[in-house]
Amino acid sequence: MKAKNVLIFGCSGQIGRSIVRKLTKDNYTVTAVTRNIHQKGIVLKTLGNAGFINIIEANIFDEKKIRELFRKADICINLVGILYEQNKGNTFKNIHTVFPSILAKLCKEYNLKHFIHLSALGINDAVDSDYAKSKLEGENEILKNFPLATIFRPSIVYGVEDGFTNSQLNLLNRLPIFPLFFGGNTKFAPIHCSDLTDTIYYVISNNIKSKIIECVGPEIITFKEILQRLLKLINKKRILLPFPSLLAEFSARVFEILPKPLLTRDQLKLLKYDNIASGKYKTNSDIGMPSKRYFNDEVKKYCYMWREGGQFSTEKYNSNNDLEKV
Repeated sequence: MKAKNVLIFGCSGQIGRSIVRKLTKDNYTVTAVTRNIHQKGIVLKTLGNAGFINIIEANIFDEKKIRELFRKADICINLVGILYEQNKGNTFKNIHTVFPSILAKLCKEYNLKHFIHLSALGINDAVDSDYAKSKLEGENEILKNFPLATIFRPSIVYGVEDGFTNSQLNLLNRLPIFPLFFGGNTKFAPIHCSDLTDTIYYVISNNIKSKIIECVGPEIITFKEILQRLLKLINKKRILLPFPSLLAEFSARVFEILPKPLLTRDQLKLLKYDNIASGKYKTNSDIGMPSKRYFNDEVKKYCYMWREGGQFSTEKYNSNNDLEKV
């Protein structure tokens, strides 16, 4: 019998909301755990018909409370992650290692059918990054405590509400000179949010247990090429200036002081390593779910807000995917 009760941690973000919509559409019932039900509840309630979404407010480290949620669950999905550390326990170790370990142990204790965990691509190589080390340790804890788990390692995930293309477009819109760290040569395989969640849903609905799956888009693009594509899409010209290592590190030290850092020293370390399929694990294509969405085609749908005139822009795209005046 197909498992129908899904417990999700971290479902208020773009990836979480997308997978909740896909699950409830197929008559799965979802228990969504959130830190602030008043802030997130209204959005989460609209993702499925009444009776298919149960929203629970809880501290993810309140093991007594979240333990009760496992009694009725068939599947657990963990989408919780942070890009930089904060106070009050929001450390890489707590979020990426300790918490997944707790979930894996509870999955085993309550005999869940599956545990889906969202990790990150390239963490084997980035040995000097605290972010990568915490992610890798978390994966090891999961597979040790619940070997039937499936771990997804996506490259950059983009979409209309993502934190990557939107932040880059904001900066490109404001800065006449944009820094290129490590020459902008780091390679990425950006995957659209819908392609990623289609793969997650496919694994759940077909009960696929494959340990580690690397999720990549249909193109390999360098960081410099990504910036050039974004500039072309919003019809702007900027100077892309390579930054020497010492200046890059100084910039990261300054940026990470901000409440929402534009760049941290740990993120700078990650930029040294390519973020593409390693060839050591199965990819989304290998399990029958190749990515269908291309970077330019998807970003074009929402980048108008950074063009002159915004949604009322008098510009359009020609057959070569270039902007031209009407």
